[in-house]
Amino acid sequence: MEKRLSFEKEKNGKQAADGRRISTQELVLGGVFTTLIAVGAFIKVPVPVVPFTLQFLFTMLAGLLLGGRRGAMSVGVYILLGLIGLPIFAEGGGFWYILKPSFGYLLGFMLAAYVTGRMVERRARLLTGWVIAVNFLGLFIVYAAGMIYYYVICNYVIDTPIALGPLFLYCFVLAVPGDICLCVLAAILTVRVKPVFDKMRGKGAV
Repeated sequence: MEKRLSFEKEKNGKQAADGRRISTQELVLGGVFTTLIAVGAFIKVPVPVVPFTLQFLFTMLAGLLLGGRRGAMSVGVYILLGLIGLPIFAEGGGFWYILKPSFGYLLGFMLAAYVTGRMVERRARLLTGWVIAVNFLGLFIVYAAGMIYYYVICNYVIDTPIALGPLFLYCFVLAVPGDICLCVLAAILTVRVKPVFDKMRGKGAV
């Protein structure tokens, strides 16, 4: 009995270690999404009032397709590369970028990728409507982090005060419609692509 319990413990420990280990294939896929996020920052979709980029789409897909931890790592690597000086942010790169009011949205991307990715990982069957709801939660996380950071940096760091009314108008109302469309698009892509994606990674259906 003791030998059996010891064997089960060893087996469970090995499975946990395997779950934490990142394979070469997953490193490559993470790098692909990091690249897509960087490229997405410069793909601007011309719509009335506030043009938007495809960056949010790729950060969402990173979490939904790679999983919470690996998706967040992909976004984190993108942020790190930008902070060390690579011009991959929408307005360049460099450590000074943390003083830009919009930097909070980048942090929101990473957190949202983790949360939405974890939720999808725990779901046995993905339905488009459910994934859309998950993406809306991710959208809320991104805008909450972005607007709070924007307000703090403007009012308490760089001395360019902004009231809550203009902040809500320009950083949410005018910007969010395009991202809502991306939430729907990401859900449709995830439901169709994830089973193939999981097979490619050597996993069963999630």
